[in-house]
Amino acid sequence: MLSTAVETDTATTELRRGAARLVTMPISQRRQLLRDCLAGVQQHWRRWCELSWEAKRIPNGDPARSEDPMSAVVPTLRYLHLMDQTLSDLEQYGEPQLPGKPYEVAGQLCVPTFPTHSLYDRLLFGPIKAQVRLAAGAGEDSLFGNNPQRASGKANDEPTVCLVLGAGNVSSIPITDTLTKIFQENQAVLLKMNPVNEYVGPVFEQAFDALIQADLLRVAYGGADVGAALIASPEVDCVHITGSDRTHDAIVWGADPQEQAERKAANTPLLEKPITSELGNVSPWIIVPGEYTPQQLRFQAQHIVASVTTNASFVCIATKMLITSRDWPQREQFLGLIEEYLAKVPQRYAYYPGAADRFARFADVQPSDREELPWTLRRNVDPEQLPHLFEEESFVCVFGETALEATSASEFLSSAVEFANERMWGTLSAALTVPPEFQKSKSNELNDAIGRLRYGIVGINLWPGVAFALMSTPWGAYPGSTPQDIQSGSGSVHNTYLLDKPEKTVISAPIKYAPKPVWFATHQRPESVGQALVDLYLKPSIWRIPPVLFNALLG
Repeated sequence: MLSTAVETDTATTELRRGAARLVTMPISQRRQLLRDCLAGVQQHWRRWCELSWEAKRIPNGDPARSEDPMSAVVPTLRYLHLMDQTLSDLEQYGEPQLPGKPYEVAGQLCVPTFPTHSLYDRLLFGPIKAQVRLAAGAGEDSLFGNNPQRASGKANDEPTVCLVLGAGNVSSIPITDTLTKIFQENQAVLLKMNPVNEYVGPVFEQAFDALIQADLLRVAYGGADVGAALIASPEVDCVHITGSDRTHDAIVWGADPQEQAERKAANTPLLEKPITSELGNVSPWIIVPGEYTPQQLRFQAQHIVASVTTNASFVCIATKMLITSRDWPQREQFLGLIEEYLAKVPQRYAYYPGAADRFARFADVQPSDREELPWTLRRNVDPEQLPHLFEEESFVCVFGETALEATSASEFLSSAVEFANERMWGTLSAALTVPPEFQKSKSNELNDAIGRLRYGIVGINLWPGVAFALMSTPWGAYPGSTPQDIQSGSGSVHNTYLLDKPEKTVISAPIKYAPKPVWFATHQRPESVGQALVDLYLKPSIWRIPPVLFNALLG
């Protein structure tokens, strides 16, 4: 624990020494570090989950106990495996071996990134697919830029120490941000834990001890004052934050609102170091009107409910606004199904600071219990009457529904894309539910809509949050924000195929598929699936697949 200026100076000096070795570290040593980290997670992952369950007050037998194995441990293990495979590819071929051939859509290059070459991906997540659209002008001869050289220790990078200001909600975020900085960007990391989940910091120090011994990682604790001191340290070269745009602006432009405004106008930031960020979103889910079967409506309703209730809704990509067509005949039926499934999900302990006050502001009602807040859908909200539901991320279990006027599905989709882009805050993620017939007959219109959406992750019939767990896909905001108007942030993490200049990840699935996704609140065996997935990724074997499939099918 870094508790004094002397200890911080010692840590950053050691990290700079590690960074000097990292920039020329051969692939063989990098792969050994990854394998050592896998061994460390194997030894300590149960304690990681136990501490999380205790902090979130999730009792034995509660289906919510599946969340930390699946949202914290499994994504971290996936990153370690996938990055090891990428480094193996660099040794053999000089560049990552993609799972499919890039192709062009509406003038943009699309690169398949999921399922990966892994047999496990294809067996366990077969219906789910992901492609990455690269920035305009990217060609097949420039898919990776200088990223393979950097990941191989051959890029002549300057030794760099990065301060990672960790997220306080999903505990895989700070560690996978850290791993991305070390293994892909050649930066030694000073990881500052968020006070909300700093209890997992000592587990990270044990599980990732190989990185600490190599002087590539140090872990710090404390409040905003500690963070400010670390940011100001002359030995810290750059900063990465997962948090809110308000925290970002306080760091870059100053905490005082008047100072912020003056500095923004004069373009004189308080922070002159490079900063990357992921800052949340008022996440829209667009429902394209059409004729859906009852089973399709129920499946998509469960998807939306899962996107709201996961991690007690303390997720930066929890759905915050449904966008529907006012004249869609199935609109009321669909909203009723969402409320029906919400009613079946037990209320959760609201562990994130300030949740009850935010609930009162966004639900417009004082909660009867400030520790367990009710899932709340506000129907037919007007952006003119309730602008904060569209312009501010609530980070609590309240979401809205707004209806647009349209004479056809095509007109609605075009209007909904414009509405999401222009009226809703953030550029991180958006989702669309699309009738199968529209996908077939209007594929060009759908592709055009996807291209127009200014979001870093777009889900088709699928919660975009799934893309976070895949790790082979880039995770970050749509590029192009400015420091003065940062929106959902800048830069990206994960991206284990080392793609250069990603614009957006498009993740898709059929309108309904089996087995039932384990993140659905109605799944009957989520903890068993989570345990089986951890076992599989700890010791990959074809013989560890049947327990995953067996428990998934019984869900």
